Amino acid sequence: MRAVMLLLTVGLVNLSVGHHLSQLQWLSQLRSRRRHHAAYLADRPEEDCPLECDCPSIFPTAMYCHSRNLHHVPYVPTHIKYVYLQRNQITGIQDGVFDNATNLVWLMLFQNRLNSDKIGKNVFRKLKHLDRLYLDHNELTRVPPELPRSVRDLRLGHNKISKLRSSAFEGMADLAHLQLHTNAIEDAGGVFKGLKSLSILDMRKNKLRNIPDNLPERVHQLYLEFNSIESVPEGFLSRLPKLQFFRLANNKLTDKGIPLNVFNVSTLIELDLSHNKLERIPVVNSHLENLYLQANHIKEFSLSRFCQVVDMINYSKLTVLRLDANQISARDIPAEAAYCLRLVASINV
Repeated sequence: MRAVMLLLTVGLVNLSVGHHLSQLQWLSQLRSRRRHHAAYLADRPEEDCPLECDCPSIFPTAMYCHSRNLHHVPYVPTHIKYVYLQRNQITGIQDGVFDNATNLVWLMLFQNRLNSDKIGKNVFRKLKHLDRLYLDHNELTRVPPELPRSVRDLRLGHNKISKLRSSAFEGMADLAHLQLHTNAIEDAGGVFKGLKSLSILDMRKNKLRNIPDNLPERVHQLYLEFNSIESVPEGFLSRLPKLQFFRLANNKLTDKGIPLNVFNVSTLIELDLSHNKLERIPVVNSHLENLYLQANHIKEFSLSRFCQVVDMINYSKLTVLRLDANQISARDIPAEAAYCLRLVASINV
């Protein structure tokens, strides 16, 4: 009896309504109550949360499903904007699973077991507001299709991607941060050409033999360590006026593959050429601040590689210079280096 009275109180059951309303009116009233009930749940997001997840009332637009040993993507309520599904056992995502949650802004799916063949072609198509998509540490062999053009931060590192389709990032003009490190990519071609907002590109630990072509002018940080790159194209850095951090450590660079003034650009702040096969110090601009040349085959120290003119107002801005694990010693550094390299605290040889 108490249960019946409670239902009457909240307006979910009215035993007398059927005596006064026609059949059509009765159905209309039931539909109205259903809408009011849905609105009630929307005001209390924790009541609309999947059993596998947590939706705390203090963060009403977030859904926490990480580290739950999940094998599927659970239902995502319409009001949710931030979904955390990392560190699970999810292998696939079916089309339509996010169709009800078109307001998603963050989608975290890293450290799962995602397989490219088990991801629907239209999974992400309706997510027009998605800003961050983390798919790193999975088993993907290709970039998922139809990625939202709104994404600004895309992480695909630690997968098994070997090829990049020419349309892989088509239309993603807002993409600013792209991680593709620790894959098996041999050639990037011109796949990055249309990424007008790209600022950070991380392609460490792949199988690249050449530096990617047609990089956008706004690239600020470029990480290409642990590849098989043998040369730097003539005028490469002059085509990237915003580039400040360039890392090419652990490649197969030789003096033959480095044009004389390719690194002599005033915008570059950090250059890492360590663990290569260089025998000479490359020419760098006086504005460069950090230069890493350790573990090469350098046999001589040439001050003209750092300073064309040495006086009170012309000197190198270098603060870090590493030359250790080469074939030179402190005796090879001339006394004039104290004027040219006056900002360097110490030179590691």
